[in-house]
Amino acid sequence: MAPIFDIRNITKEFANHKALDDVSFVVPENSIFGLLGPNGAGKTTLIRLINQITGPDSGELLFHSRPLVRKDIENIGYLPEERGLYKKMKVGEQALYLARLKGLSKFDAQTKLKFWFDKFDISPWWNKKVEELSKGMQQKIQFIVTVLHEPELLIFDEPFSGFDPINVNLLKDEILQLRNNGATIIFSTHNMASVEELCDHIALIDNSRKILDGKVKDIRDNYKDNVYEVAYRNLKVDIKGLLNGDCSIINSGQKDDNQLVSIRVKDKSGPNELISRLLPHMEIHSINEILPTMNDIFISSVEENKNRTV
Repeated sequence: MAPIFDIRNITKEFANHKALDDVSFVVPENSIFGLLGPNGAGKTTLIRLINQITGPDSGELLFHSRPLVRKDIENIGYLPEERGLYKKMKVGEQALYLARLKGLSKFDAQTKLKFWFDKFDISPWWNKKVEELSKGMQQKIQFIVTVLHEPELLIFDEPFSGFDPINVNLLKDEILQLRNNGATIIFSTHNMASVEELCDHIALIDNSRKILDGKVKDIRDNYKDNVYEVAYRNLKVDIKGLLNGDCSIINSGQKDDNQLVSIRVKDKSGPNELISRLLPHMEIHSINEILPTMNDIFISSVEENKNRTV
């Protein structure tokens, strides 16, 4: 997949603080790219560089394989973590004003806004003042004006903050649909469950440096520990005697009518061999490989980086 955005050896320093230190990664076109990291890692600085709010001290930002220029902002939509609407303005008036700033004609802006307001079921709020809206309703307005001009690249910084579960699912569906319609999305969040659900690729920044990047599936595969959970019944012998030195039991328990056991298998042994050992001595109802969550990977990667830099 071709890159839409290429970050090459970016360094940015403020006073005595290095916000980004030789950061490089590629954002593939038509993907959802997770930009991850602890607070203060440098994510917001990088987002501001992409939006040309500030510039790098060194390195290159490439958009479609050429240097990023001011005009490229027309093809970028940015939903910042810090929400900001004019509280005293009417909702529709403000949405129309922001849409016109994105370059839409009044007719196109009104047409598109009507579509989105109907879709999000907020049309009755068109003539209300922003201060009369809940935080979640205000965030819906900001999401709409971010995507309204159909930019190639969308940057969402903690887009689910303050939303209830129903509206989180609504926004997730819209983000996936935007990707399916051809947009590329940079998605900055601390919610690792959302990363697993939405993101195709990620980059993890910690202490101003990139410490991990790649496809989510490949990263989870690289961090897996060859652990399988077996659900079984009617064990006829001591399970430890079946495993010998090739495997080790991590934990065991019970769920519904099944016994559960988690077994770590040596690298050269796969699930088929494990099944062949166990099956003559029990009824196996399921066997599942236990992959690490993105939350596990996030924590372990940051801890490893902290130990390297101490």
